[in-house]
Amino acid sequence: MNEIRNVEVDLYRFRDRVMVASFVMLVAFFLLSLRLVYLQVVRHEDLSEQAENNRTAIVPIVPNRGLILDRNGVVLATNYSAYTLEIMPSKVADLEATIDALGEIVDIQLRDRRRFKKLREDSKNIESLPIRTRLTDEEVARFAAQRFRFPGVDVKARLFRSYPYGELGSHVVGYIGRINQREKESIEDSDEEGNYRGTDYIGKLGVEQSYESQLHGITGVERVETSAGGRAVRKLASNPATPGNTVMLTIDIKLQKLIEDMFGERRGAMVALDPRSGEILAFVSKPTFDPNLFVDGIDTESWQALNLSLDKPLLNRALRGTYPPGSTYKPFMAMAALEAGKRSPSVIINDNGSWTFGGHEFRSHGAPLGPVDMHQAIVKSSNVYFYSLANELGVEAIFDFMKPMGFGQITGVDINGEVRGVLPNQDWKRKTYKRADQQKWYAGETISLGIGQGYNAFTMLQLAQATATLANNGIKNKPRLILGTQDSVTRALLPAPIEPPVDLGFKPENVEVVRRAMVGVTQEGTSARVFAGASYLSGGKTGTAQAVSVGQKEKYDARKLEEHQRDHALYIAFAPAENPEIALALVVENAGFGAAHAAPIARRVFDYLLLGRYPNEEDLQAVQKGLAAGPIGKPRDVASVNVLGVSDPTTGVRVPVSLFNPSAAAQAVPGALPAVPSTGPVLSAAALRMFANNGVAAVATKPLAATSSPR
Repeated sequence: MNEIRNVEVDLYRFRDRVMVASFVMLVAFFLLSLRLVYLQVVRHEDLSEQAENNRTAIVPIVPNRGLILDRNGVVLATNYSAYTLEIMPSKVADLEATIDALGEIVDIQLRDRRRFKKLREDSKNIESLPIRTRLTDEEVARFAAQRFRFPGVDVKARLFRSYPYGELGSHVVGYIGRINQREKESIEDSDEEGNYRGTDYIGKLGVEQSYESQLHGITGVERVETSAGGRAVRKLASNPATPGNTVMLTIDIKLQKLIEDMFGERRGAMVALDPRSGEILAFVSKPTFDPNLFVDGIDTESWQALNLSLDKPLLNRALRGTYPPGSTYKPFMAMAALEAGKRSPSVIINDNGSWTFGGHEFRSHGAPLGPVDMHQAIVKSSNVYFYSLANELGVEAIFDFMKPMGFGQITGVDINGEVRGVLPNQDWKRKTYKRADQQKWYAGETISLGIGQGYNAFTMLQLAQATATLANNGIKNKPRLILGTQDSVTRALLPAPIEPPVDLGFKPENVEVVRRAMVGVTQEGTSARVFAGASYLSGGKTGTAQAVSVGQKEKYDARKLEEHQRDHALYIAFAPAENPEIALALVVENAGFGAAHAAPIARRVFDYLLLGRYPNEEDLQAVQKGLAAGPIGKPRDVASVNVLGVSDPTTGVRVPVSLFNPSAAAQAVPGALPAVPSTGPVLSAAALRMFANNGVAAVATKPLAATSSPR
């Protein structure tokens, strides 16, 4: 009986357990069903997207950088494609051992290691950095066969910037370089962050930097299917990048080459511009540097050679170098006196070789000139005349006249980095010096300003703009380096905006007095030998400015001074005298007299632009040494001279190429990598004419003799 009861109890317990287990299973199946519904219905789109993202990747497509052209369509900056061997340091256990092993497969020089080390110092560990650029096809194949040995190392196809003419015009064109941490943070804080995804390089100097937004283009995107290891397997969709725009400069690169050659090994600067429009035709700073050094990251040794050189090749002297103007200041002092009514042109001052003020003797530079009026004072460069004139005007009157002319002011030229220089007055001195005895302005300090010495310190750009304003009858144009851009998609020409000229309101009779005297300088004055035989009239003024102060009782002797302490040679000029088309200012550092070293360069610039003449080799060599006045021998015809060449990016060999067919360079260099056109074909002749005429297609203009397209 008890056994039957125990069986029934066990049966009931078994049934209860089965029911509980069944209930638990039902609840579990119910929860599982709910989860499936949630995943399959509610989160379907989200999970599908995540799955797709695990299978695919969004890769930015870096746009082709825009071209930079000179005013005649010569390509000054372009792109070419090449393979690079890159390392991601964060994925490499032993970096040095990996580089040594890679060196057995591809050629890795000491320079490559130094450059890689510098890039690592400037970059984050997660970035892919090039250890070798411009790999040959054979090197790519050798690495591909052994890639499995090198996790974190890969070969990538890259676009490289190329500057075909190397050092020529490098301060204007500038260069690109790898984005540093500061620039990266600046981009991340701007609206351009998305457009710079995948971009490793950015404009660092010159037009490359100032027109970065135009040249960079718009980044595209590509969706690719990836393997489990993250390697791209198949392209699924693509939104192509938009190439950067073409930027055309006002510079005539052939003229730029001529001027840089005439400077030779000497330091200095020149700015030549059209006084009627402000277009800068030459913007020279010597010495120059090769921007190609920076394209794939400059190595430490090359950087130190440039950065520590006493000649300062990285300094843009035309934009940032400041110099006392010396006697080139005298025509502007004369204009200041005429406009202020302080001295008439006929007033005679006796130049006996020195001028005494407050018991202090201010000497002239040469023999006494005797009685001189304003015309003769400019032609013969009388210091005594302008000492007394500065004293009559006073520092504040000088400041008030020179400031609107642009001295000591930012001109607003369309590249970054311009400096202000120094146009002194009493307020400037109070702000500059801390001690009370240094803040006081002394009357004797005004005297030196009259001959362009003292505190005066201006850029050649400012001096050229002031010369152009005087040549243009007191109408000042803002200097500019950009003619315009061409849209990479629509091919539309977009002339650069031009600010209206400013009329300084000079009296025509006063301008005529000074301009006539400057013409006299070239006919009977300090630069008469240089311009003897010229078939045109020009106006000019020589200048010799102290680099270091020499005591009043001491006689200047260049032989007793270090080369960097000797006087600077300066010249300002305009031509043709009756209707100026070109105005310029130049300085040859520590060269001595302006008539011997600076004026001969100006003469040949005018011959190039007005007569279509190019100096022969003998003449060029004489100018480089300061041994020439007028042209030596028979000059060459500009159209027949081919002085430009291109460098093969892989070898550095320069090869002649036609000025008006720069694209032929790719075929002229054996084995050179083909250039990657970033904006299509070079602008047509009609496009060049539209740029020259500020976007107007049918304006008749007088062409320069030296070029085949209108200015």
